[in-house]
Formats: sequence, C-alpha cells, structure tokens
Amino acid sequence: MAASRSLNGAIAGGLAAAVWAAQQPLDKRVFGVEYDDIELLGKAVTRGSEWPAVGLALHVANGAAFGALYAQLRPFLFGPPVLRAVSAALAENVGSWPLIGFAEQHHPAKRDLPRVAGNPRALAQATWRHVLFGTVLGILEQRFNRSREAEPPFVPVSSNGHGNIEHAATAAA
Repeated sequence: MAASRSLNGAIAGGLAAAVWAAQQPLDKRVFGVEYDDIELLGKAVTRGSEWPAVGLALHVANGAAFGALYAQLRPFLFGPPVLRAVSAALAENVGSWPLIGFAEQHHPAKRDLPRVAGNPRALAQATWRHVLFGTVLGILEQRFNRSREAEPPFVPVSSNGHGNIEHAATAAA
C-alpha cells in the first residue's frame, strides 16, 4: 500500500465532500427536502452556533477517509475510474441509508432535524449526492494518482480466476 496513493485519495475525497456540501442548498430546493448532512453531523457533536463548521469538518473528514480507502481499492475494481468511484459511493449509500431511521430516533438533535426515513425524495436526494461525490472523487483521484509508482503491484490473475500460467512459469523461485 503506497502512502502517497492513500493521501492523494484522501485529498480527492475531501474535495469531493466539499463539493457535495457546497451544492446542498441547491439540491434541497430541487428535491424539496431539507435534509442536510452537515447539520446531521454537526448537531451530533454540538448544538451551539459552531455546528456548521464542525459538521463541515466531519463531512470533509468522512470524504477523505472514503477517498483514501477508495484509492487503495480502485485498481481492483472494474470499469473506468469515474464509474468505479460512483459505484463505490452508491454502494455506501445503499448500505447506510437504512440507518437513517435509527439516526432519527437516537440523534441528540432529533427534534431539530427533518424526518426523512421512508421519504423517496430524500432517498433520491441522497443518491444524487453520492453520484456527485463519486464523480468528483473518480476524476480527482485518477488525476492525483496518475503516476505509475502510485499503482499497487500487479496481481496476476486470468479470466478463470486461477492466475496467469506465464507469470507462474517465469517467476523466480
């Protein structure tokens, strides 16, 4: 695992999360849902006037962590980089969306947050956000990790999943 690969992925993920946050006011109007990830995260930590800054910092940190992990996994995923990143982001959305009902019941600021569990427009909004995040992540991470030294070592496999006989036959013992 190359540390530079993870760092570049973290930078790409943090920037992608910042783009997500910057466009939230627009998508709230488009989808007609007041769901706000920055508010959800920030008010989980504090309900003072600093919650927007705290929420944004947590959101960008989450994006950076996702980006670092994605950067390590990308070479093993199929398809063009943007499609790989969008697929990874949508997988996270599908996996985490069912937890929104739990968050609504147990969040420290649950009375201040809109109810979105079971709301198809809120799910569409969350899906849009993940598609946007994945697109930006895929573009940036590919650019930041373009150099060959950032690539992980080649893992010889064949289409049947049993490895590459030419590689095995020529490998030094």
